[in-house]
Amino acid sequence: MALDLREGLLLGLGNPLLDISATVDREFLKKYDLNSNDAILAQEKHKPMYDELIELYKADFIAGGSVQNTLRVAQWFLDRPKIVTYMGCVGTDKYSKILEDRARADGLNVRYQYTNKEPTGTCAVLITGNERSLCANLAAANCFSLSHIEEPENKMLIEMAEYIYVSGFFLTVSPETIQAVAQHALKENKMFMMNLSAPFLCEYYRKPMLAVLPYVDILFGNEVEVDTFAKANNFETTDKKEIALRLSRMEKMNNKRQRIVVITQGADHILVAKDNIVTKFPVVKLPEDRIIDTNGAGDAFVGGFLAQLVQGRDIEDCIKCGVWAATQIIQRSGCTYEGKPSFIP
Repeated sequence: MALDLREGLLLGLGNPLLDISATVDREFLKKYDLNSNDAILAQEKHKPMYDELIELYKADFIAGGSVQNTLRVAQWFLDRPKIVTYMGCVGTDKYSKILEDRARADGLNVRYQYTNKEPTGTCAVLITGNERSLCANLAAANCFSLSHIEEPENKMLIEMAEYIYVSGFFLTVSPETIQAVAQHALKENKMFMMNLSAPFLCEYYRKPMLAVLPYVDILFGNEVEVDTFAKANNFETTDKKEIALRLSRMEKMNNKRQRIVVITQGADHILVAKDNIVTKFPVVKLPEDRIIDTNGAGDAFVGGFLAQLVQGRDIEDCIKCGVWAATQIIQRSGCTYEGKPSFIP
């Protein structure tokens, strides 16, 4: 199957962010009213934090944004440039140059929309022990508009893609773009995939999320996100298996295939709802001292999963590769990797 790998096979849309990653103490979190292991959008009170991290802490700059991370990891496995296309909005500044250079070096076909209205988005990645708190200042990422995917070259790239992936985070930016690509995927019988991305989206962006869900062929989420989704949608159960099944059975437009739901649970087993059956898959438990940074583990998991999916491999191989990728990433700072992956399906 791998011989069929061609340019433009997989397309992702999301928020390109430059991660500003630093190890901080709990006092710092308290100062900015943040919780560990959370992911939120920055409010006015959070804005001074970015400069503080750069000036007072040894902050690393890492090309980030959930979908961009996932696609970089997928591209790492696929080992031929431009199999993956990425779209999102950035500012015209030095940060977007860092982002673009980094993503291109990783083999992505980057199709950013540029805006002069806002600087490139940043995400504070605050590491306390093995936990991390994310606070994203979307800035330019918020400016993505439907017009970008209507440009002839970008339209062609969307038509070339057989697999399309979006993050739930993108629901806060351009739900109309998500609807447009989802409808295109339905019409052309393409694989359309989404990630729940964060608990606040399941709660406060419930309407646009429910509007896109009928188009979703594969849905990813972690245990906290699916719990929040179940609460927000009155599932009246906290049983993860039951939630996975309920999610897989929600309305679906493309009846050529049933929805697959993949729930990650950190160091606990992965749950997959497929064909009305829930299967457990083991994960690799690393000793504490080998875990450097869990930020990006979920993104890397999906990257590994997609790399196998686009090669026509079965779900079991997709999950194994996802677990392998996440295990590699958490042993490094940020969503980074080196060398060639040694995963064998």
